[in-house]
Amino acid sequence: MAMNLQSNNSRAILAQALHDFKKKHPEQQKVADSMLEFISTNQNCFSRSNTSGHLTGSAWLINPKGDKVLLTLHRKLQRWMQTGGHADDEQDSLHIAIREAEEESGIQGIRAVSTDIFDIDIHRIPARPEKNEPEHYHYDIRYLLQVPHENFIISDESDELAWWSKTDIEANLHLFDESVKRMAQRYFKQK
Repeated sequence: MAMNLQSNNSRAILAQALHDFKKKHPEQQKVADSMLEFISTNQNCFSRSNTSGHLTGSAWLINPKGDKVLLTLHRKLQRWMQTGGHADDEQDSLHIAIREAEEESGIQGIRAVSTDIFDIDIHRIPARPEKNEPEHYHYDIRYLLQVPHENFIISDESDELAWWSKTDIEANLHLFDESVKRMAQRYFKQK
């Protein structure tokens, strides 16, 4: 019973954070509403056992000066993107984003610039028959995080990691999906 109470509380906290996000970013209202529906109708929304989809946590990971973002060339998906990954039944999406950023960058001491949600995205993950994983969706909650230094270690989940400035991103837009472009525009516009 305690597990269900924790899960319900975590889902309620996340739902409130999504409502707050939606007020600040009405252009992402449809995505937020889809996430809210998914959270409210899936008790196991934090678990990979939900084969239709699950919540993930990601980071827009900035350097100490705040003028660059650390992106990964994801080994499985073969595209440049933010660090992040599965909740694995953890129910604090900010902690998930920090954990995944530290694992994928090798940088310890990453901190949240804000506890507010920075961005959200729902994206399809292709089936992986070799792992017996069907096609499913990631309901990705993203936070603005900052590292204490720029020295990273490439994990086995990445082919490459690199620091990207606003100019670097603008010169290479063809390398990024729409959500990375949106996060870059949102972050660098506020600077």
